[in-house]
Amino acid sequence: MLLLLTLIIGILLNAMGYIPPGNINLTVAQLTINKGMRQALYFILSFSIVEVFFTFGMMRFARWVSSDVNLNENVSEVRLGTYVDVFMIMLFLVMGTVTWINRKKVPKTKAEDNRSKKGSVFYGLLLGVLNPVQIPFWLFFGNYVILHEWIETDYLSLVIFSFGSGMGSALALYGYAHFAKYIQEKFALSSHLINRSIALFLFALALYLIVKQAGIYLHWWTV
Repeated sequence: MLLLLTLIIGILLNAMGYIPPGNINLTVAQLTINKGMRQALYFILSFSIVEVFFTFGMMRFARWVSSDVNLNENVSEVRLGTYVDVFMIMLFLVMGTVTWINRKKVPKTKAEDNRSKKGSVFYGLLLGVLNPVQIPFWLFFGNYVILHEWIETDYLSLVIFSFGSGMGSALALYGYAHFAKYIQEKFALSSHLINRSIALFLFALALYLIVKQAGIYLHWWTV
């Protein structure tokens, strides 16, 4: 019963983390619109597999931090947050630029779609690894669930929790894929318009992080 609860907590916690729009769920929406649901599912599956291993590693680290290390939270959070934000700014700008350049491309045919299976899988694995925003997420929530004894910290419990995390990300991203497909069909939106909107949103996220870091540096943005 306790392991089932651990699985459910992992599912809910990570699914919650992918509800706000970000580079991962916007990528899923874009893949769904440009290449179809099947390619989006390949991406989601490969990304979620990486998420299982990533979560396990971060939970092990969170257990070590909560038990053996007393960190100056304010200093460490600012430094870690700055590194993550700088990386995400570059990632948002690159993804936004690529999306903007390819905004007029026609969605692929079925034959082309089948040939791009490996590309979707590789892209999912790549973004699963290049997902630094999950580091502060799990440092905070990982410590929270451990310190509040919501889960046990033995290997089996952390493995179950990590599988739940992977399932949670898969469910949330699958929901995004269906939502993107529904929006496109419901409002008869062209892939060009949607790609342009996604690119502009990615640029807006990068601008937000730039303003945030400038505010921290100039001491008018409280962390």
